[in-house]
Amino acid sequence: MTDLRVNLAGVMLKNPIVVASGTFGFGHEFADYYDLSELGAICAKGLTVAKKDGNPPPRIAETPSGILNSVGLQNPGVDYFCAHEMPYLKQSGTKIIANISGNTLDEFTELAEKVSAAGVDLIEVNISCPNVKCGGLAWGTQPESAAAATAAVKKAATVPVIVKLSPNVTDITAIARAVEAAGADAVSLINTILGMRIDVNTRRPVLRNNMGGLSGPAVLPVAVRMIYQVACAVKIPILGMGGVASGADAAELMLAGATAVAVGTALFQNPYAPIHVRDELQAYLEQHNIPAASALTGAVMPY
Repeated sequence: MTDLRVNLAGVMLKNPIVVASGTFGFGHEFADYYDLSELGAICAKGLTVAKKDGNPPPRIAETPSGILNSVGLQNPGVDYFCAHEMPYLKQSGTKIIANISGNTLDEFTELAEKVSAAGVDLIEVNISCPNVKCGGLAWGTQPESAAAATAAVKKAATVPVIVKLSPNVTDITAIARAVEAAGADAVSLINTILGMRIDVNTRRPVLRNNMGGLSGPAVLPVAVRMIYQVACAVKIPILGMGGVASGADAAELMLAGATAVAVGTALFQNPYAPIHVRDELQAYLEQHNIPAASALTGAVMPY
């Protein structure tokens, strides 16, 4: 049997398939379909210090080969998560990644301290949220602010830290280098691409928030390109994501440089998507006589 285990920032995953934050909730809805222990890791829904209700609807809309969303980080707050969701997730039999979003460095610090104490295996830092002290610009749009958020989390965390990079920047490698220098143990990419649709009959945007994040198969080529660029720029591991719906998609991101791969939007169409991706990836490895999934990482052969 092919060895599917991969080492993500010092944490051994039983297979490379992770479920992406914001697409899997806290796992309850999917436990009726399969044993959650079959997953390499669960990345829980993004957490903020206080409970958030998110943006008003409509906040999700279909697009060709994907969806737009402006959910707005709806979540019960970090204290509720630690008290009520972590006990359930700890029994899942897989690794748990907490995704955190702060508006200030103090918020990032508080979030990191609390989820670390709750027993998560890794922390994913969402630096696509607004930096309220810098005019609302996202933390991840400038190397300096991305590094500051990373350093704050690293100082408070007791588990490895993954920094989630936004594709909505001029040069993603500059941000990747900055967070690596600030101590990030890994990076994840790509987050959603900013997009917009307009209903030509009502002449209104299809989302109440006007714009939203584009995800799904449409963004796969962008994810492959950016993962390849970042893999060439930094030495820390990459959790790749963006349009993965098959084992071939996962293999493509790993060849580009990803150590592990997150499945997200595909879950909305098929709750079994991560299981199918895992099985198809294993079949691909066996077909090509590749003894371990880890051998795929960065194995692309450029012209």
